[in-house]
Amino acid sequence: MGRLRSPDKPEALSVAAQFLYALFARISSDVRMTFPAHDDPALAQSQVGVLSRQIPLLFVILTVNALALAATHIRSAPPFLTIVMPVVFCLIGFYRVRFWLKLDLSDIDDAGILRLMKTVMVNVTVLGAVFTVWALSLFRYGGPYAKCHVAFYMAITVISCILCLTHLRRAAWLLIAVVVAPYAVFFLHTGNMVLMAMAANLVLVAGSLMIVMLSNHKDFAGRVIAQRETRRLLDENLRLANLDSLTGLPNRRCFLAALDNALAGIQREHGQFAVAIIDLDGFKSVNDTYGHAAGDRLLAAVGERLRGIADPTTFIARLGGDEFGAILRTVTSEADIAAFGARIQALLHPAFAIGKDGITTIECSIGAALYPQSGETAEDLFEYADYALYHSKQHRKGETVVFSPALETHIRRSSQIEQALRSADLERELSLAFHPIMDLRTNDIFSLEAHAHWTSGDLGRVAKADFIPVAEHTQLINRITEIVFAKTLAALKTWPDAPTVTFDLSAHDLYSPATIAKLRAMIAESGIHPARIMFEITESALRQNFDLAADAIAGLQSLGCRIALDDFCANVFSLGDVHRLKLDKIKIGKKFVADLEQNDIAPKVIGAILHLCRNLDLDCIIEGVETNAQLTILRNLAAPLASGPLFGCSERCGSVSKARSSAPGPR
Repeated sequence: MGRLRSPDKPEALSVAAQFLYALFARISSDVRMTFPAHDDPALAQSQVGVLSRQIPLLFVILTVNALALAATHIRSAPPFLTIVMPVVFCLIGFYRVRFWLKLDLSDIDDAGILRLMKTVMVNVTVLGAVFTVWALSLFRYGGPYAKCHVAFYMAITVISCILCLTHLRRAAWLLIAVVVAPYAVFFLHTGNMVLMAMAANLVLVAGSLMIVMLSNHKDFAGRVIAQRETRRLLDENLRLANLDSLTGLPNRRCFLAALDNALAGIQREHGQFAVAIIDLDGFKSVNDTYGHAAGDRLLAAVGERLRGIADPTTFIARLGGDEFGAILRTVTSEADIAAFGARIQALLHPAFAIGKDGITTIECSIGAALYPQSGETAEDLFEYADYALYHSKQHRKGETVVFSPALETHIRRSSQIEQALRSADLERELSLAFHPIMDLRTNDIFSLEAHAHWTSGDLGRVAKADFIPVAEHTQLINRITEIVFAKTLAALKTWPDAPTVTFDLSAHDLYSPATIAKLRAMIAESGIHPARIMFEITESALRQNFDLAADAIAGLQSLGCRIALDDFCANVFSLGDVHRLKLDKIKIGKKFVADLEQNDIAPKVIGAILHLCRNLDLDCIIEGVETNAQLTILRNLAAPLASGPLFGCSERCGSVSKARSSAPGPR
């Protein structure tokens, strides 16, 4: 590159200085008019939000351009300038890009945002100065093209960086001060017309960019302020129309709208997500024990904890009552849903203060559906998550259940059963089977268990384990209870000398004062001595609402009926509550009996329960006896009473003697 004739240097510098002064005066005037207060958190939040996407690009440009400049001087400049410094720049660039890519603005408060902006401006000043000194240090090495590369590198890099700092004008202004000004002075002093023209061009372009950007920034700040006001109004409307006033969470309406939006977005991305419904276990008992005001405080406290995990990937809402919903936008597998369920359980585990003296703990059951495996519409996903929740409440309380093909089959079967139940002639289609409870000490029938059987005109014989849960879900269980109990009383009338008959009551029966009153009236009208009737209840039914269940039990006991507790030790249950209920019998579930022959611990557990019952003066019935070997072990443990398939059953009211004669004798 030849040396061009240049004008008189002092004259050129004077003209350049006058131009720079006029340009910077205009910019300074614009700065004073357009910069809002430096401590405006809302504007700062918006600026940093944009910068978090632009600054990584800035460092990529700096690093790539620096490596290119170092490469053109590798043979002429010292290794410190061409190797050591570029490596340092790469490390700084990698660190800052990684920092901005991982930055989560939701975790930074207003003060932190302002500190971050100040840090950006300090970094711009320091790094701008370092890069400028480094680049200008390379100018004296290499030939004319290498020198021009230095000028080109600085010009194109600073313009790119100014554009990346569009939404942080102070940083862009500082960059001009530490890069453009030294650049202009340095190259104007070279006396080279080409380089001086490049310096003048850069000053002109940088100044023009700042004028345009300052104008745009004024618009940007205005939009932020307008958006802030709009957001305030929208938030107020959302609070009234889409927020739950008790918990502050989105309500059911908002949840369903968010579900539609999430589904539309996932379908465009061909991704996956999950819908979960969270139901508090035992909330009704808290409401009944401490009052509705305490229940509201508990819901508000639960809502506050759930609100703490809500983020752009997790939408939390209150659906109504003690149900909450979640839309999990990044969940893609059942393992992810299980992890979410564990997180919710841990979140709710610490005790809640619900009044001056009230402290309670609460658990939850969760049902979930995964898109697209479970369903492809918002309605299906919500319905299937609700069904999974119902399955959890009925069979796996306190756990997280994900809708699956097996559950889908169960749903279809349950739907068929529900339709058949609603149209059935239950008086005609329901029948009874009587299972003997044997006295192992005398080998006589101690009492009989009444079991309902349903033969549907559409479906044929339906197992009790299939139709009873459906009947409970559809609120038909109370009617079935009344019909089956009437048939039981009719059977007892034909057996004047028959032993006691045991009759199952569901939780729905216990919690229905009308049903309990109807059963009491039926006993009184039948003329059968109430002592011949033993009502059987489960621990799980008592756990849902002990006080209401206790009232129902007391009403039946006042007639003279007896009460047995089924599935003893299947759940955590207070022995003090056993004493309060004044139970007559306790039944040990078949899961203990199933392990008698293979597990050395099972006989010890049953033996301990038998010893407890003897001390409490309670009869103990062992359920589920299937083999003679199990029977032998129970006899060795001095178990008084047992029932199960080994002893047979009969659907004929007059077959008590047949069941007696077919029972296994003493060993």
